[in-house]
Amino acid sequence: MATHTGGLVLEKAVEVRGLVRSYGDRAVLDDLDLSIAPGEFVALLGKSGSGKSTLLRALAGLDHDVDGHGELVVPANVSVVFQDSRLLPWARVLDNVVLGLRTANAENRGRQSLAEVGLAGREKAWPNELSGGEQQRVALARSLVREPELLLADEPFGALDALTRLKMHALLRKLCAAHRPAVLLVTHDVDESIVLADRVIVLDEGRVAAEQRIEPAISRSPADPGFAAVRSRLLDALGVSL
Repeated sequence: MATHTGGLVLEKAVEVRGLVRSYGDRAVLDDLDLSIAPGEFVALLGKSGSGKSTLLRALAGLDHDVDGHGELVVPANVSVVFQDSRLLPWARVLDNVVLGLRTANAENRGRQSLAEVGLAGREKAWPNELSGGEQQRVALARSLVREPELLLADEPFGALDALTRLKMHALLRKLCAAHRPAVLLVTHDVDESIVLADRVIVLDEGRVAAEQRIEPAISRSPADPGFAAVRSRLLDALGVSL
């Protein structure tokens, strides 16, 4: 079970110790240890079934029906972005963004959040009037309008075309630099992890198999030799041969 920290200021935004999550006789997370610092952007790589989404769901408190134990400490204010934008089709864009936001200035905050993601003026649009990329922008606005201490992202750009993905990468980096949440991004894309993250973790059979810190001096361009070297190390950790 996750322990929430309320308004406490923590040295670590996320602290996971000895986390086990099982489906029947199969342990999807096996004595997992992990920590994320406030404001740190961590990307999580791994083959299908390695435990990536199970970990994210545990941190989000969405795994009540899963057997397991371990120490799991997360902030009280957590937002989640999924691959599917999960917008309510019967609610206009602004109403989707401020859904459940109980503050006197909720509408103004929602408008500001939409402006941050490049959708000023689209407040009254219906979700089905937006492109896939625009819908994900709304999903990001909905998550960040709450000023989360922890942002969990489960392959949020997996359904987008290549050009839109690149634009969303730049937008997410800009938003995270402005709001400074701790971020855990689940992805299958090695290049995406290097472009976005401060640190990349590779999961294998429910445990941390490798970690790679992305140093500030490394270019975020895949054409850069430093980028290529990091990519090669991560692919080796994933057991992928080129």
